[in-house]
Amino acid sequence: MSENTQNSALNKNLIILHLTVFVWGFTGILGQLITVSAINLVWYRVGIAAISLFLYFNFSKKIFKVEPKTILKMALTGALVGGHWVLFFGSIKLSTVPVTLVCLSSITLFTAIFEPLINKKRISKMEIIAGVLIIIGIVLIFKFETQYTKGIIAGLLSAVLAALFAIINSRFVKAHEAPVIAFYELSGAFFWITLYLTVTGGFANFALPKLTDIGYLVLLGTACTSLAYVAGVSVMRELSAFRVALITNLEPVYGIIMAFVFLGDRNRVTPGFWAGAIIILSTIFLFPFAQKQIAKRKNQR
Repeated sequence: MSENTQNSALNKNLIILHLTVFVWGFTGILGQLITVSAINLVWYRVGIAAISLFLYFNFSKKIFKVEPKTILKMALTGALVGGHWVLFFGSIKLSTVPVTLVCLSSITLFTAIFEPLINKKRISKMEIIAGVLIIIGIVLIFKFETQYTKGIIAGLLSAVLAALFAIINSRFVKAHEAPVIAFYELSGAFFWITLYLTVTGGFANFALPKLTDIGYLVLLGTACTSLAYVAGVSVMRELSAFRVALITNLEPVYGIIMAFVFLGDRNRVTPGFWAGAIIILSTIFLFPFAQKQIAKRKNQR
């Protein structure tokens, strides 16, 4: 593959990822607008997403069968996906959309730590520094937003699970098509959440969505989940899990803008929030530049 072809493929995947992150930013808005509890919301979300992918395979006549052992692995990864979303929407319910989205930015640090350990590679100092700077931003938010302690903890745990399944998917996508991975993982998420609700008696108090929620849930389950999930997994053929995590940190930018556009004064936050957000966003934009400068210096030696 020529250098121009590689750059073209890279740029294409970066554009797809940015569009996907923009769509993910909108999920926070929908999470605030939908009135059902976090776990109910995720159950509906992954159920709708799995059904939409199943219909896609049937209408397109595409084969989505894989080995039972691989199905099990993907289904187990789906448990991480389901847990991530339950914690994500739980964080929104316990705090605000902007606070949750910025907490999710800690995925960069967790990916910088977990990816080398899982893939047995040397830990990158630059990636760790970038992750630590983002955590400093999170600490600033935590210091000034103490009324949202539970929401921040849920948001950080959500980021841990997101980092883990992103790294796992970067390995899956080398051998399987993104829609196939998405179908089995989202189906797995639906299975594990259903099992949890059954064991804990959660279905006894299960809330049916209001008429106003149905449209939001369909939008969340299709465009914001099945379509965006497939796109997010597919770019990992060209991009590392860390680079995906780094660009995913733009989600707070898109989410915060949309939160103020659609939710107005409901999500006003203190100056401490903005101080932390500026540190996080500065790190995202400066990291690629710093990485190139270090590479140039090494080549000049």
